[in-house]
Amino acid sequence: MYPCEGVNVIYGDNAQGKTNMIEAMWLFCGGHSFRTARDSEVIRWDKSFAVLEMDFFGQGREQSARITLSGRKKSVAINGVEKNSASSLIERFCAVVFSPGHLNLIQRGPGERRRFIDSAICREKLQNAVILSKYNRMLNQRNTLLKDIARKPTLADTLEIWDQQLIHYGSLLIRKRLDYMKMLSEKAAAFHSGISKGREELRIRYLSTEDVLQEDDLDTIRSKFGEKFKANRKNDIHLGVTLAGPHRDDIEILINGKNAKSFASQGQQRSAVLSLKLAEAAVLRERMGEEPVILLDDVLSELDNSRQDFLLNELKDCQVFITCCERSNKEQLRDGKVFFVKGGEIFPEE
Repeated sequence: MYPCEGVNVIYGDNAQGKTNMIEAMWLFCGGHSFRTARDSEVIRWDKSFAVLEMDFFGQGREQSARITLSGRKKSVAINGVEKNSASSLIERFCAVVFSPGHLNLIQRGPGERRRFIDSAICREKLQNAVILSKYNRMLNQRNTLLKDIARKPTLADTLEIWDQQLIHYGSLLIRKRLDYMKMLSEKAAAFHSGISKGREELRIRYLSTEDVLQEDDLDTIRSKFGEKFKANRKNDIHLGVTLAGPHRDDIEILINGKNAKSFASQGQQRSAVLSLKLAEAAVLRERMGEEPVILLDDVLSELDNSRQDFLLNELKDCQVFITCCERSNKEQLRDGKVFFVKGGEIFPEE
């Protein structure tokens, strides 16, 4: 398959391999599927292993990468050099993916929206992934201690030690999220205006359990976080869980001032999530100096012609892969390449 540098449309019937192709490219962003948490489910059901190889341009030069999946084992090689873990792929190949499952950003609870933001900031910098990992580890340890205090009250004297660590990493995580949200919200609003032809306004905002504001500096966030911990300590011990922190925060998504989950149509919700994903790509471009590849799986369904036209013809200066089932979808494409998928094989069309 030799795609063009602009928009590439891949169409075909269901279960022919369109999503597999998108998933394969996405794996090179960090070694994890957007579809499943189990590597074994990425391997063909009648095979014991899978090997993925890709040539790409990144960090100003031509590069290559290989991923080998075998049972629970995963090995990665970049430019012919074996790496210790799949995290070595982070910051190498830059991409953003949309699949129908990402509609859960709106349709489900706060956990989905937190994962979206955290995934984005972790792919920007490996350091952010370390901060998130340390926060989650400290959170689990604090929650374990809170449960133990119910059986042995004297352990409450050690709570302050864990609180300081959790406040430290939690405040860093919140500040990273707020910085990212500021850039994301402006770009998402612009993309949504383009997709909806100016008929709708998209707004997103961070909802903090620590009463943190966008303009708060790191010291202010730490102070507010600490005050919230003190106010909640009695209830935390009683319930055995940590009631405040970035693990409880949320992101509100509004279309024309109304909550998208409750009031938006399926097409509007899809447009909003697409806008967030395109904004994610724009932020990556700005922060990393790389032009992300945009992977859009089954994106055109439930969108009217004008919204489809924006995705097919208005995404400039980036490489895009769009999968769809209907042959007619590609007829709106003014400039790009079209491929047909059947039985796992990809055929270019003139």
